[in-house]
Amino acid sequence: MDKKLPDGIRNDLAELCRLHERTSSDSVQCQEFNKRMSRLLADLEDAGCFRIADRVMTVLLHCNPKEGSNCDKATIVAEKMKKMCDL
Repeated sequence: MDKKLPDGIRNDLAELCRLHERTSSDSVQCQEFNKRMSRLLADLEDAGCFRIADRVMTVLLHCNPKEGSNCDKATIVAEKMKKMCDL
């Protein structure tokens, strides 16, 4: 069972939701989003928040930034991020 999200993790998640809104046309920001989501996944697992960690992992499965190109799955990732941000 998930524990309540710690405030720091909740703030990181909210910031990542805002960041993703700006990434679809910027491959550098897309790569930054991917790195930060990976760190968030580790933090969630360390905090015992496994249900939301599974959701983050699903986002990372779809998020595969390529240098110099637009995200081909931005819409899918955006939908998943919206659901997480509404928690």
